[in-house]
Amino acid sequence: MIEIKTSKLSQGEFNRGVFATRNIAKGELLHVAPVVTYPNEHDEHIEQTILADYVYNYGANHSAILLGYGSLFNHSYTPNASYELNFDNLSVDFYAYTDIEAGDEVLINYNGDEDCDDPLWFYEQKEQEEKE
Repeated sequence: MIEIKTSKLSQGEFNRGVFATRNIAKGELLHVAPVVTYPNEHDEHIEQTILADYVYNYGANHSAILLGYGSLFNHSYTPNASYELNFDNLSVDFYAYTDIEAGDEVLINYNGDEDCDDPLWFYEQKEQEEKE
């Protein structure tokens, strides 16, 4: 249903993204990413590593590293997928937010809410670096 390919959206070192291998209907579960959770007070250690770019908030007191394809979805303010924290299953579950065509990149809004257009940390960081 999904695969990892080179993304034109990613500016990072790896330039990866998640792509649909077939048509996916709105509302369809497209990936279950198991998580490794840790208390938020450990963020100071994670922030010193590349993993900081891949961490999700996981409830009020924890963060999580997502396994599987979970940390490889790229961001869009007009996403075609959404995600839900599944505490019972210790996973993050990804669903088609709109119909997705085979070959399309599957995109989520990193803010968590599909309609949220708040600036993201890496955009703010880039703007700060450009000012310096």
